[in-house]
Amino acid sequence: MEPAVFLDRDGVIIENRDDYVRSWSDVEFFPAALAALQSFSSSPYRIILVTNQSAVGRGLITLAQAERLNRRITAAVKASGGRVDGTFMCPHAPQANCNCRKPRPGLLLQAAEALNLDLSRSFMIGDALSDLQAGRAAGVREAMLVRTGRGIRQAGLPEATLLQPFRVFDSLAEALDHISSHSE
Repeated sequence: MEPAVFLDRDGVIIENRDDYVRSWSDVEFFPAALAALQSFSSSPYRIILVTNQSAVGRGLITLAQAERLNRRITAAVKASGGRVDGTFMCPHAPQANCNCRKPRPGLLLQAAEALNLDLSRSFMIGDALSDLQAGRAAGVREAMLVRTGRGIRQAGLPEATLLQPFRVFDSLAEALDHISSHSE
């Protein structure tokens, strides 16, 4: 079984949009995220995207459109010298009460089963408290927050104190550096 780094997509690799990422023209990469993924690509960790995409469940885009966007995003990561070893997406609206929508651990558990991952040696990086909750519920070694995307606002929420302790990093690069320096 291999360790993994689970990454939220919007707010970690690409910019969040209040009106959702609906098309390729809405995708805006954090330049430092692409460079960080390139630097981290030779690590022993599998790199897995775990993303809630409620725009599908809300009827704003189709599942096929969301899957196409994910493929293009991972292709862009690869073109910049990085890698993504798997993408797991929750397409449901929040009110669907599914097990795959973060803060529930379903996406991480699906990935662990499909890719033979060791969750206890894995990490979760996100820009929302729900990412931290999903990682912890799945049993990852450490869940951490980045200040990109919604991270600054999320870290200041009263609910954040209930989840302490957790590390907060300015960027995906800093979080990946932390993992590299503290790996097995």
